[in-house]
Amino acid sequence: MLTFRKATSTDLPSICLLVKDAIAVMERNNIHQWDEIYPTEADYRGDINDGNLFVGVKGGEIVVVFAVNQNQDTAYQFGNWSCHSGNFRVIHRLCVNPKFQNQGIAKQTLHHIEQTLKNKGVESIRLDVFTLNPHAIMLYENAGYKKTGTAEWRKGVFWLMEKGIL
Repeated sequence: MLTFRKATSTDLPSICLLVKDAIAVMERNNIHQWDEIYPTEADYRGDINDGNLFVGVKGGEIVVVFAVNQNQDTAYQFGNWSCHSGNFRVIHRLCVNPKFQNQGIAKQTLHHIEQTLKNKGVESIRLDVFTLNPHAIMLYENAGYKKTGTAEWRKGVFWLMEKGIL
């Protein structure tokens, strides 16, 4: 059974290893989205310190990590967002441990995030997805996220996506 909790500083070594392994898998699949510059241990440490980093655990092992907050890059201004009230959250750095990929973990994680935020009265969820990561695009589209615009960062073009949950 997959259970979710806030990440702690003692989780950092496992999180960093999980992300390193995921980057290696992405590289082998010609998805050059993450590297030694992003995301870093400092990114995850900051998320933990801000209380915004969460992990999904199965059998005592961290199988997924993600951050949820209201932080959005300035490039998000190019999104045609449906939620204008400011009552939204942004998913960052969602990453499934490669040993547990293709088991529905990401789908379960999105469902958990959506239900948790809906119960808190949040109106919508935003995120960005690398256009050269077909697995992530399919995940988000199948979960009901809609493209609202594009942003260009160091690695290329990303879709800005949103899903209304209220």
